[in-house]
Amino acid sequence: MEAKRPPAPANPQSAAEESLHRGAQYLWSRQAEDGGWHSKTYGLLRSGQSLTPFVLEALLEVPDDVFPAPKDQMNRAIEFIRRNTDASGAVGMMDHGLPDYPNYATALAVKALSRAGHTNARGDIERMAAYLRSRQFSEEHGWRPDDATYGAWGMGGEIRTPPNPGHVDLSMTRHVIEALAEAGVDRNNPVFQRAKVFVERCQNYDPAHAERGDGGFYFSTVVLDANKAGSEGERYRSYGTATADGLLALLALGYSPDDQRVRAAARWLAAHHRADGAPGFVGEAYERWTAGLWFYYAASSSSAMEKLQIAGVAPLAGALQRAQKPDGSWSNPENLVKEDDPLIATAFALKALAAATQPHVY
Repeated sequence: MEAKRPPAPANPQSAAEESLHRGAQYLWSRQAEDGGWHSKTYGLLRSGQSLTPFVLEALLEVPDDVFPAPKDQMNRAIEFIRRNTDASGAVGMMDHGLPDYPNYATALAVKALSRAGHTNARGDIERMAAYLRSRQFSEEHGWRPDDATYGAWGMGGEIRTPPNPGHVDLSMTRHVIEALAEAGVDRNNPVFQRAKVFVERCQNYDPAHAERGDGGFYFSTVVLDANKAGSEGERYRSYGTATADGLLALLALGYSPDDQRVRAAARWLAAHHRADGAPGFVGEAYERWTAGLWFYYAASSSSAMEKLQIAGVAPLAGALQRAQKPDGSWSNPENLVKEDDPLIATAFALKALAAATQPHVY
């Protein structure tokens, strides 16, 4: 259904706001009659189970004075999410035998419902948060603090027990941590204390020996080929998306901006940031990820830099504005992480531009 189109801001404070308005208009216009967003590029995302909370959460970051969420359409999106939540609280498990990123989808649904501010969503959020807590790699499922996967989250769905964790990474873990924080889980809860173990393991940093790491983050302690910047000596190289995710995870876990781990990661991000792609990739075998991860990096780094007041958000917003298509969308020529789908790239771009419209960014 075509979105009702509010006019562009009469006196936009910045080109970023005008670009943000056009991007939001594009995404709302692509909502289906059933309330969801459905990929026309990737079959797994066609059901809309993970894509809908992803898109809705991004749209709800757009300030109301730039593009207010159309109430009827927002409510239809929320009802779509509810219809696709199973009895355990998981989103993304409604197609038997074909999970649609359930931990990621459920975490994004928690964040979207929290941001929507519906008073009757509390029960949904609590069930989703309970599901996410149940999928952490913890003692409950036989995992021990010495295990490389301890404290993290994987894809979700079936409960994993030792010795096979499946796919585990910092990105999914960060989104679950943020969702649990938004759901109101106390920061002293053991679920966060366990998560700290995994997040700290992904950081190239040793508080007692600062020279042993650069402060940045890598992606996974168990899916080693997924560390997209490769290795150097005995450690995996830090790179942009992982470092932004690591910073956001640390902040969601309650680390202070002045904590030594946060400061070390912030220094890495400030030193390596670039507006035209994800930083940290060196050598022919890895450089393709610079462009391939651009939109994810734009969203995650802008959020981290805005929270910590690190310079670089405005140039990144400018690069995104220049890449915007006439219909208001974005897409990545590289398909390494599905950013060639305009629903995905546009949602990431909106999150970056929303950060850029905050008054203290530069």
